[in-house]
Amino acid sequence: MLTQLAVIEGQYLRDILDQARALEDTLKSLEDGKWLYDLAARLRRGKYRTVVLTGMGSSFHALHPIHLKLIEHGLTATMVETSELIHYHSRLFIPETVIIAVSQSGQSAEVIRLLEMNRGKSAIVAVTNSPESPLARQANAMVLTRAGKEFSVSCKTYVTALMALKWLEDVLCERDLDRTRAELGQVAPAVESYLADWRERVQTLAALLTEVRHLFLVGRGRSLAAVGTGALIVKESDRIHAEGMSSAAFRHGPFEMLSPETFVLVFAGDSLTRHLNRRLLEDIRAQQGRACWVAGDSEVTACSLPQAPRTFLPIVEILPVQMITLALAAQAGREAGRFALASKITTTE
Repeated sequence: MLTQLAVIEGQYLRDILDQARALEDTLKSLEDGKWLYDLAARLRRGKYRTVVLTGMGSSFHALHPIHLKLIEHGLTATMVETSELIHYHSRLFIPETVIIAVSQSGQSAEVIRLLEMNRGKSAIVAVTNSPESPLARQANAMVLTRAGKEFSVSCKTYVTALMALKWLEDVLCERDLDRTRAELGQVAPAVESYLADWRERVQTLAALLTEVRHLFLVGRGRSLAAVGTGALIVKESDRIHAEGMSSAAFRHGPFEMLSPETFVLVFAGDSLTRHLNRRLLEDIRAQQGRACWVAGDSEVTACSLPQAPRTFLPIVEILPVQMITLALAAQAGREAGRFALASKITTTE
């Protein structure tokens, strides 16, 4: 057990503990608006050929759930990193395309280039934490998050973006928004409940992750949001090798990396493929590999997700990974989430 957690008690931790408040404030501010209603109607009538979902970093990974739901709803949707969209998918900038662009700052280098290239060709829906940003000002519609100022590594901006995207998803799919709001109202209490025991969770994970040099995060479906963002924030926070991928992709090669220095975080995810993820966990352990199950029924309390509607599974799935970033930092005796080389807003392509 760790005896000293003071080293990790910096601004990044304070941002993590502020997530419940950020979610509550974001929910209060969510609006549908006439333009979004009209967009939903135009999508239903086939006026748009493609919905392009774009972002960078955690903003990109947060798009996985809405991507799946739009396809399930019968729409043609594609996820493209903004850096790739502006250079290799520029033919998508046409009136038959609607772009959903997610950016915390609304002013990264890629977002600015996107706005310059589009010039009104495609309709843009912005999901951003910055209402005065170029993206917010030039978009046809905006879904605003209320995360507040964030110190470094994405945490509260990520979970609020997931909430905003769930709201947008239900607007575009013309679902009952009263029900959506009621379900989302349960998110903040669940997050607050989990984070109340953060010290115990960090200590548990620090003991579990001793001598780990390689961390893999694997899952399927909506869990790819936590898988991708989780690997990113571990690298940013702790400067150790972390890689996110689908559970199937892990079998196609990386399985060979199992060793005492490798740890695999397996996300149970949705019921459709839960059994496949469980089988992977069992196969890893059969090879004496080190792994943990991220689910409501996890045997490790720090990886046990709070009981809540499946609607916001992607939001609570990131919480154990946030605790891992703190645990690894505590092991190393350094403050998590303090950038030495990177910056909060990326202004260079």
